[in-house]
Amino acid sequence: MDRASEARKQIEASIAAKRALNPQVLVTIAGALTSALRNGKKVLLFGNGGSAADAQHIAAELMGRFQLNRPPLPAIAVNTNVSVLTAIANDYGYEQVFLRQLQGLVQPGDVVIGLSTSGNSPNVVMAMEEAKKRGAVTVAFVGGGGKLGHIADHTVSVPVGDVPRIQEAHITAGHVICYLVEQELFAEGNKP
Repeated sequence: MDRASEARKQIEASIAAKRALNPQVLVTIAGALTSALRNGKKVLLFGNGGSAADAQHIAAELMGRFQLNRPPLPAIAVNTNVSVLTAIANDYGYEQVFLRQLQGLVQPGDVVIGLSTSGNSPNVVMAMEEAKKRGAVTVAFVGGGGKLGHIADHTVSVPVGDVPRIQEAHITAGHVICYLVEQELFAEGNKP
């Protein structure tokens, strides 16, 4: 086996998945985040496994900074508090680990971002349904769609059959959204 050739195939598959992203959808989502943040609202994100890591990564870009030196933006990855996750999972079941947190945190006008490569993770779907009931703007990051893609107001879809490629495209989409939000909210010239 030619290892370099195999590595090249992986890189090309990643590039192809990223090309499947719809730039207009990313602009629309960035606009929703910008509007919410201007109005004093927050961003809540969640997912399982690699999607949990992506949710945490995007929240960090918003709370810390992406490229500009600027004030922090209110963003929380609700999949990061192990004590809360395990308490809810133990007392109510794993399907409710995000739902219960959103019941305590979501206000009308907040932006809720659920990530699921299958689009069918029960705990993510249940939480997204709750977010909609509470008047949040809902965003799904999915592979081909699934239930989550049909529930959300806005959907980042990466219709490829390879989970690692979907996750790579999701973090690219997250970075593009963070870039657009920073550019819209903060004056040019703040770059480090």
